[in-house]
Amino acid sequence: MNITFIFFIGLFIAFVGVIPPGLLNMTAAKISLKEGHVRGIVFSIGVCAIVVAQTYIAAIFARYLSNHPEVIDVLQRVAFVIFVLITVYFLFIAKSTPKQQINPKIRSKHSRFFQGMLMSAINVFPIPYQAYMTITLASFGWLNFEQISIISYVAGAATGTFVMLYMYIFFFDKIKSRSFTSQKNMNYIIGGITGIISIVTLVNIIKEL
Repeated sequence: MNITFIFFIGLFIAFVGVIPPGLLNMTAAKISLKEGHVRGIVFSIGVCAIVVAQTYIAAIFARYLSNHPEVIDVLQRVAFVIFVLITVYFLFIAKSTPKQQINPKIRSKHSRFFQGMLMSAINVFPIPYQAYMTITLASFGWLNFEQISIISYVAGAATGTFVMLYMYIFFFDKIKSRSFTSQKNMNYIIGGITGIISIVTLVNIIKEL
């Protein structure tokens, strides 16, 4: 398996996962606007340090599940139902809500790094997300669970996360008033992403019947 290909798969999947506005990317952008780009980048590096650990744990968990296909079958069906519900919620139910204003206090660069680590550690969503995605990639033969492949995928995931945070930091001030960053349109984007994942999951389930 080409480790460069695996690296870019990890980059893309993590990149997509961080697109929707959330606490981490919005905080990085706010810190950058109020304290300068350097502090926003330091915060993002702290976030990515934890992403490395989370993605590695997810890959190891996925490797365990790959040796227990009966568990994967159950999880795929549960995941399909969850993603369908999330898709329906964001496309048809979720309403626009006022964006929460984040007013970070001035802190040192080191404290921003550890703040990024802490906030990323609290956000445990990447673990089940990456575990599911690595299992899906493995089912297509795009990823194996050899150590070098896992390391390459983890490096790609950390890079993808940093790239998206970087984009929020440097372009947030220019795009924040654009219509595609409205809560309503972001709901559609999230719903579209989970809808695609739902379709991929359904295809895998049908193939295994």
